[in-house]
Amino acid sequence: MDVRFTKLPRGRRTYSVVHRADGVRWSVDGGVAGPGLPHDLVHFVVERAIGEEHGFWGSVAAGVVFGSMSHLDGRRPPHGRERSTLLLRERRGGLQAAELLVNLVEHVAEQGMTSTEQVRAAARTHLSTVQRAEVDPARVLDAAQALHDMESRWAELAEGEELTVQWPTPRPARRRRR
Repeated sequence: MDVRFTKLPRGRRTYSVVHRADGVRWSVDGGVAGPGLPHDLVHFVVERAIGEEHGFWGSVAAGVVFGSMSHLDGRRPPHGRERSTLLLRERRGGLQAAELLVNLVEHVAEQGMTSTEQVRAAARTHLSTVQRAEVDPARVLDAAQALHDMESRWAELAEGEELTVQWPTPRPARRRRR
């Protein structure tokens, strides 16, 4: 799945354009542009670096259609709405955990943390509401570095320029035997 982010002037309504593997293109409302990375791009970088398949972008790749998405073109898959509803129900906990995980990685990046002990301490605070809030500190540190790298790439873009990133193709779901 390819996702294109356009750098817009501060205060403008942001969006991204998703071209899913099934050939359907969607626009995702991203809120208001600020001085840094768009929030959805932060999610993309962190979720991809951590390998979080049940966060926002993994869910979009798998077929979930959120309320912030508008169909642009391409034939929607048969029973897509029903599949989206089912996937959303299955992934609800993962989506909530991904939001907290993104907040943790942003905190680690902003604070310039470099040790696994610092990450573990921050995780205890940021993930306190999540059951089994265990994280791999090395992956969190890698994600924080990926975030710094993306911030540099984004800063080099002029207003109106685009950045396209790729999400890995989701693994097919295993069918349960009856």
